[in-house]
Amino acid sequence: MDKVFASAADAVADIVDGSSLAVGGFGLCGVPSALIDAILAAGARDLVTVSNNCGVDDYGLGPLLREKRIRRTTGSYVGENREFARQYLGGELEVELVPQGTLAERLRAGGAGIAGFYTRAGVGTQVADGGLPLRYGADGSISLASEPKESRLFDGVEFVLENAITCDFALVHARVGDRHGNLVYEKAAQNFNPLCAQAGRITIAEVEELVEPGEIDPARVHTPGIFVQRVVVAPNPDKRIERRTVRTNTDIEAAR
Repeated sequence: MDKVFASAADAVADIVDGSSLAVGGFGLCGVPSALIDAILAAGARDLVTVSNNCGVDDYGLGPLLREKRIRRTTGSYVGENREFARQYLGGELEVELVPQGTLAERLRAGGAGIAGFYTRAGVGTQVADGGLPLRYGADGSISLASEPKESRLFDGVEFVLENAITCDFALVHARVGDRHGNLVYEKAAQNFNPLCAQAGRITIAEVEELVEPGEIDPARVHTPGIFVQRVVVAPNPDKRIERRTVRTNTDIEAAR
């Protein structure tokens, strides 16, 4: 039952060219950066990633993008990753943009063994009707577009069918974990990490603090160990903020 690996490199050693990865995190919060760095060092290419976003140029999935290790990605937004935008618009990267709630539910459904679900999100748009650019040509033309999706009426209201997502591996970051793989996330890291953890056939968790089985109150567990196959200790991670906004005392006084 001890799922702890000696290093991140050992934990990702069987991630090979063409592997699909569900990667947790929200913006720059809760990103499994130690595992991403280990994959970068190992050299795997043609990766297919599913993540809310691809980080920024030098953090999150950004370094893998920079080295052109990612062939296709599914996510909700580009964010402030200039290399992401450059590769997508230049025809170097295949991108599936998905409404954020739909992406979350597709991952949840994959982890729950549900093949798909109907949703109102995207009805009447290219999300449902097809035609969204998945890949551009070098000349700026659309070389690959999304296909129309099946729709159905429920009580006279139209819904669109979305398929579940499962990946070869899931990479997640937790604040605390035990040797059995039970995980606790902190604050915004609860976004997408639990969903990705369930959607991976092999789930690898990096944890800031490792404790012994029984030390985590069962009521606090966000991801049960049954979903986790590997645990790596990654203390003192670099925790970033995309944009830091502060107000001066003058601004505060003026707002009162």
